[in-house]
Amino acid sequence: MKQKEIIYLNDYRKPEPNLELESAETLEMIDDRPEMNDRAKSSNIGEKIIQISYNLNSANRKSPEEENDQESLRRDSTHWINVIKTTDMINGLGDMDSESKNKALNENANKNAEYFGTGRDLQAGVLSKERGLEMLPKRVMEAHKNADIHFHDLDYNPYSPMTNCCLVDFEGMLEKGFNMGNASCESPKSIQTACAQASQIIANVASSQYGGTTFPDADIVLGKYAELNYQKHLKTAEKWVAEELREDYANEKTKKDIKDGIQSLEYEINTLFTSNGQTPFTTIGFGLGEGKWEKEVQKAIFNQRIEGLGEDKRTAIFPKLVFAVKDGLNKSEGDPNYDVKKLALECSTKRMYPDILNYDKVVETTGSFKYPMGCRSFLGEYTNPQTGDSETAGRMNLGVVSLNLPRIALESDGDQEKFWQILDDKLDVVHEALKFRIDRCKQAKPGNAPILYQNGAFGKRLDVDGDVDELFKNNRASASLGYTGLYEVGAAFFGGEWEQNPEAKEFTLDVLHYLNAAAEEWKADEGYGYSVYSTPAESLTDRFCSADREKFGEIKDITDKEYYTNSFHYDVRKNPSPFEKIDFEKDYLPMTPGGQIVYCEYPKMQQNPKALEAVWDYSFDKVMYLGTNTPIDHCYECGSEEEFKPTERGFECSDCGNHDPKTSDVVKRTCGYLGNPQARPMVKGRHKEISARKKHMK
Repeated sequence: MKQKEIIYLNDYRKPEPNLELESAETLEMIDDRPEMNDRAKSSNIGEKIIQISYNLNSANRKSPEEENDQESLRRDSTHWINVIKTTDMINGLGDMDSESKNKALNENANKNAEYFGTGRDLQAGVLSKERGLEMLPKRVMEAHKNADIHFHDLDYNPYSPMTNCCLVDFEGMLEKGFNMGNASCESPKSIQTACAQASQIIANVASSQYGGTTFPDADIVLGKYAELNYQKHLKTAEKWVAEELREDYANEKTKKDIKDGIQSLEYEINTLFTSNGQTPFTTIGFGLGEGKWEKEVQKAIFNQRIEGLGEDKRTAIFPKLVFAVKDGLNKSEGDPNYDVKKLALECSTKRMYPDILNYDKVVETTGSFKYPMGCRSFLGEYTNPQTGDSETAGRMNLGVVSLNLPRIALESDGDQEKFWQILDDKLDVVHEALKFRIDRCKQAKPGNAPILYQNGAFGKRLDVDGDVDELFKNNRASASLGYTGLYEVGAAFFGGEWEQNPEAKEFTLDVLHYLNAAAEEWKADEGYGYSVYSTPAESLTDRFCSADREKFGEIKDITDKEYYTNSFHYDVRKNPSPFEKIDFEKDYLPMTPGGQIVYCEYPKMQQNPKALEAVWDYSFDKVMYLGTNTPIDHCYECGSEEEFKPTERGFECSDCGNHDPKTSDVVKRTCGYLGNPQARPMVKGRHKEISARKKHMK
């Protein structure tokens, strides 16, 4: 990309700065804040700004031949003004009221703000958000600030041209080898080494993007390295073991190797700490492998998760496990891998994961089978123009911009015609925002993230001066039109009990039809994979509702709850059966191909996995992606395994009142992934939403 274009994208809406005015404002800011005044005095920053301001005034009156010095003075002035403003932004957390500070620190439930590295990342994120907002097109910036839309992950992009989430091409990287840091890694010769390399790839990829990292077809990829172990053990057995025992020896040794490799992978992921201040948000997709060792890898993944982490056997938060269910392979009794599905059910009742992918519905909805990127982002169909083959691994998402649908409904004041007019206007802003995201990602150079662009994580290996758009265009990458609060839209027009009203259901379906039609039009016109995405809204549930509560007041079934309902979901305060909930939500799924998941809430299911299987089987031809939410809390003070009660200060043991994260293990579905709200609290709105959830089965 030409330098001129890069400058244009970063600066095209910024007026030439008035440094004299900025200098005066910065000095006034110093005077207004005693602690800033002390810092400024200690480093003579104020004097330097005064001197620069004076010099600029003088420079404006210099003769033409002396005006070259003015540019140098401007650079000096900009530097010192930014020193003051940046310091003020970062230290501003200390001046927030308690609720605002909690929102800033708990925006991401996977980040513990007490850690040095995480705190530094959060502080840097404050600066990146401010600078990123300045880079946005003016009406996009204003719409984000007003909470009409949400430009996600401003703490990373557009300040940096980073991508969001991806399906890493582990198969290609492990097979062909790769460079990482100062090391050149060749293809592994055992499953243990393959697992070790996979964990390093995950850490490096997670440090080079801001979204989730998925290991697709992990059983198939790792199974071929288990075969190398088997052949090695068989060769050893020929030398030392009686002939009739050699195969048993090699089988048992290989199973142990698989177990050890998977155990190390799970522990590595949960102990890694990436450059963005958190455990890498990792998803492992598996279940379609048909070979002997592929099946053993599947079983090892479940057995390790059931085992738990450490002495207390705590539930692993990562990686998220996504298990593919396919008719004729593992769905029903008599299928060759049905025993693996039974293990998946046991794992789900004890550790909540896996979420399941119903193979045929994924193909029907997205064009071909693929695992989600991160928690729920799905790619569309893509055919490699060079090979003519369908391609999924090595593809990515370029970012999300979400619509505040309840606000549009509230602004319409009961007038459906007005709703569509406002929606048109807001969609135009979202489109501009997504185009900006795509253009910003295209400014990256392969050397900015070698693991992604040069070493195969994104499926191709570009030269150092290659064009990253090669990996994005022709719908290879997706860009997500997100939304939240469809329930509240229905409530605004039809009242809070609208789910059984056919007219209301049809109206809410029309909303998603409209969004999907817009995304399809943008996709056809521009050649990038725009798609409708059911936003997880981890903290956005709070942000949008709080903004609308302030603007419109407390409105029954809309702003009074203090949260907005995620995407197309049934009102969490109601308790339809799992079958009724699936039947209600399935109609929305064809219009959200870029990201979706359906959840059901259960009581403890460890003694009744057959009931859970009945729901899984019912969903098979209705939804493509189903999550299980069931209590798996544990109090280590009194030994209770009853579900912890929600309180204003978090969650506490139902028996003894314990709420200490060191002596309890509380696991809740934050949105698309699991979280531990005792160890890493979440924003108020999400806590309210989780507390309001009703069970769908008794």
